[in-house]
Amino acid sequence: MGYMLEIKDIYKTFNAGTINEKRALNGVNLNLNPGDFVTIIGGNGAGKSTTLNAIAGVWGIDKGNIIIDGTDITKLSEHKRALFLGRVFQDPMTGTAATMSIEENMAIAARRGQKRGLGWGVTKKEREHYREALKELDLGLEDRLSSKVGLLSGGQRQAITLLMASLKKPKLLLLDEHTAALDPKTAAKVLALSDKIISENNLTAMMVTHNMKDAIAHGNRLIMMHEGRVIYDVSGEEKKNLKVSDLLAKFEEVSGGEFANDRMMLS
Repeated sequence: MGYMLEIKDIYKTFNAGTINEKRALNGVNLNLNPGDFVTIIGGNGAGKSTTLNAIAGVWGIDKGNIIIDGTDITKLSEHKRALFLGRVFQDPMTGTAATMSIEENMAIAARRGQKRGLGWGVTKKEREHYREALKELDLGLEDRLSSKVGLLSGGQRQAITLLMASLKKPKLLLLDEHTAALDPKTAAKVLALSDKIISENNLTAMMVTHNMKDAIAHGNRLIMMHEGRVIYDVSGEEKKNLKVSDLLAKFEEVSGGEFANDRMMLS
């Protein structure tokens, strides 16, 4: 069986040739097996979200290749890549349309990639499917299908966004600090939902986080980034046995003493 994701020596420089030039990705190499759930940590500006944006095609890369399930997507538009990907952003308001109902939001997610025709209304069969999916969230949303999403809490919206991102069982699910804007109790619930959805659907996933405890507790693999490249990659039992102090020590070791500047970002 081949890799689900291959990132081959990718580079990205912003504002090239100007006084504000910044090399954000500096030769990133990473392979994910089908079903891998990788957590990504690193200091501010390490290249974590930039890597996810490169995969999603938010902008082109300078050099290298990105391959999903054997298809080279490097030159595909962001729109075409969306067929391979599900994504949840940090801001709970980003992933849903506030003025539309829960079922309308879910219908848009379920029909992504299809041509819109005259029969765009939500069918009874679809409604039942959405109700069953929402029931799994255990948030009481299955009885609020016609409610406007804008009336929901941030945690409820993020849970629905997570469900929408995984409805079509994407090749790769990208979670970009998707619990950072939530209170600790709600964040824990959304993380537990993430684990459940990824596990039950056998999804391959990448989760950027600044919380080292979460990075250790979730997923089967952890990578650390620094200055635009992967500098630590750990999985299996070794990952399970990690402590926050181990990660802090590793960061200090590889960052050449710059750790003090990133302490708050990594805690």
